Amino acid sequence: MRRLWAIADIHLSFKSNREEFAKLQPRGVDDGLILAGDVGETIETLNEAFEVSKKHFKHVFWVPGNHELYSSKSAKENEMHLRGEAKYMACIMAAKRHGVLTPEDEYMTWVYEDNGVQTAAVICPIFTLYDYSFRPEHVTREGALDWAMEEGIKATDETLLHADPYPTRDEWCARLVAEAETKLAKAAATGFPLVIINHWPLREDTIFIPRVPRFSLWCGTVLTKEWHQKYHAKVVVTGHLHVRRTDWIDGVRFEEVSLGYPRQWQEAKDEGHTVNTLLREILPGEPTPQEGNEPTTTWRGRGRGWSLSHGLEPVTPSSPTNRTNVRAL
Repeated sequence: MRRLWAIADIHLSFKSNREEFAKLQPRGVDDGLILAGDVGETIETLNEAFEVSKKHFKHVFWVPGNHELYSSKSAKENEMHLRGEAKYMACIMAAKRHGVLTPEDEYMTWVYEDNGVQTAAVICPIFTLYDYSFRPEHVTREGALDWAMEEGIKATDETLLHADPYPTRDEWCARLVAEAETKLAKAAATGFPLVIINHWPLREDTIFIPRVPRFSLWCGTVLTKEWHQKYHAKVVVTGHLHVRRTDWIDGVRFEEVSLGYPRQWQEAKDEGHTVNTLLREILPGEPTPQEGNEPTTTWRGRGRGWSLSHGLEPVTPSSPTNRTNVRAL
């Protein structure tokens, strides 16, 4: 049976994660793998991840996370100057060299068998970024960063993720959202349900980061809240939060499929899990539950994931920056 799998936030700049991902094993001969962002900070790291993925999966889909967009001082000299859209397009070119599908490619119609019946879905990698709109109503955009800093929260993005050539990340986000809507509308018009893949959550109510709730500023945009219904999604696949979780909203399955930093998934590793047991099956996936009985599951060391009860990973010396008030996701 043909299956589509997903994982996000593999963060291969960490040696132990890189060694673990190198152990990736093949599944079915026609299976696919989604890499939902935050593979790493450099083109070299992306090339490594794409090479391993394509070796074992016939179809690979990738969307950028914030870490891919960083202007990294650890990158090779010809990459260090890349900022904003230029860094994104360099990532796209790397993906194309490996035959990896991205938000810049035409969407693929995925034919598969579900309970003995042949069916299809359109696989839709998108890139939206964020616009700081995941915040309480009383907090203005102008006061948003100060609101987060009241609790010592500042994303590494503020230093390393540039919006060039757009004046702000907000404006880049608005452009990306408009472009994604055009493609999603075309895909929805086929009549097939969609699998929407984005690094950032589409809905604020799927964000579960109780230790640092004000990090929500860097987690998406309210502009995508109704996309699961508007574009007839079957599954929405995201990462970014480092909290593996399944939500059912309006009959649509929302999957947060992060691996996370080494310390965050160490407990699962101690229980015998590997990158292979932690791939999340997207298609065919779980059957849609009966209306009114839709569960919300934060996975805890059961082969599909776990809950990061200790919260988010603070920036470490091996990360691009090391400020005590900065958090990296």
